[in-house]
Amino acid sequence: MPLSEIVSFEPATGRELFRSSIGDVDEAVARAREAFPGWASRPVANRMELVRRFANEVLAATDEFAELIARETGKPLWEAKTEVEAVIGKVEISINSYLERTGQKKLDSALGGSSAVRHKPHGIMAVLGPYNFPAHLPNGHIVPALIAGNTVVFKPSEKTPAVGALLVECFHRAGIDKHVVQALIGGPDEGKALVAHPEVDGVLFTGSAQAGIAINRKCATNPGKILALEMGGNNPIVVMKTPKVEDAALLIARSAFTTAGQRCTAARRLIVTEDMYDATVQAVKDLIPKIIVDEPFADPAPFMGCVIDNQAADQLAESFLYLLSNGGKAIRHLKRPQEDKPFVTPALIDTTAMEERPDVELFGPLLQVIKVTDLDAAIAEANNTRFGLSASLIGGAPEDYNHFWANIRAGIVNWNQPTNGASSKQPFGGLGLSGNHRPAAYYAADYCAYPVASSEIGQPRASMGVGFKTD
Repeated sequence: MPLSEIVSFEPATGRELFRSSIGDVDEAVARAREAFPGWASRPVANRMELVRRFANEVLAATDEFAELIARETGKPLWEAKTEVEAVIGKVEISINSYLERTGQKKLDSALGGSSAVRHKPHGIMAVLGPYNFPAHLPNGHIVPALIAGNTVVFKPSEKTPAVGALLVECFHRAGIDKHVVQALIGGPDEGKALVAHPEVDGVLFTGSAQAGIAINRKCATNPGKILALEMGGNNPIVVMKTPKVEDAALLIARSAFTTAGQRCTAARRLIVTEDMYDATVQAVKDLIPKIIVDEPFADPAPFMGCVIDNQAADQLAESFLYLLSNGGKAIRHLKRPQEDKPFVTPALIDTTAMEERPDVELFGPLLQVIKVTDLDAAIAEANNTRFGLSASLIGGAPEDYNHFWANIRAGIVNWNQPTNGASSKQPFGGLGLSGNHRPAAYYAADYCAYPVASSEIGQPRASMGVGFKTD
């Protein structure tokens, strides 16, 4: 039965936070189409100035914004504040990216003319946002799309609609027309209808591989519709010989458990060479009980909060039991401190002995450990996945990292750094089930505008040297 309204709840408390009626997809797209010619014809400098005003509106609402993110996602307040900072910082990064990656070129050509390369917007962009970073990640699509001259229909996750609505409200407060960027509140049906709408010129998506594949199939018969798909990962963090075992453990914990493991770049598999196995696993095992798991505004501040809802927590518990019953050896059990709240403790499980480890993205603080003989075996195991978003090597010498970098299949490859926390000043994307080779972040300008080649001259001039009869 179709939903008539969307309701979101605070996962840490269970209290209702937001309620809204379902938006109309056809009406939203029609408004975006009507607004497109005027927005696209504005000078790019004017569009840039308006998104700068948007950044100032977000800055003015920082406390309100961060509190809402913390309440609707369950993440700690300190982390919600860093998300608001990322939303603000994205504006100047996107402006610089657009100027660099879509700059105009003009060359002299025959007969006193010129040839030029300029970029044009696609039209109406559908942006589908996730719940883990409900402001930062969709904003990373919306701002570059607006700068390029597109209009935007943004459907927030049905689990975090309040943050999505506030994000769009900040664009409107900045003076951007309400039809140029719209929030379409809805559930999966509205998302599917928006993706399939014949008037939508592009789909910019961040979410699960399952949903991304469905979008790709839906648009397969329309090659003119631009798709940018960021679909997560089954990310490896590899540990080889290093004297810095405690530092390695902290990097592993940051990779696997930040945002309660609800990051597309979170480490899912800890792959350790046998000479480092005992020390590394013991260090991570000892660190886990020190991690504070609590509600967003707790004092002392927690390292991580809850996962998004009880359904997600139940799925993680079931996944842990599946691994345990199919050859996994528990090192730290995944526990539910409160059965009616989606808090889970970080879990560590050795799956070396499993004959077939499931190649899925377990979206939470559940880290699998796999023992291997050496770096080559670690690389082979790390590449034993259909995903390819992020990978890190901890330890080793420069030549080891060079070997790792050259042979690992991932769009983000780090050395002695976490798998997560990528900079917005770099491209962000992966391959395989992680994406479709359209990286976001600094490279988002590439999919928000298309290049147009022109040959130009002030007056008609032509000559033909062969093939014509002379009088």
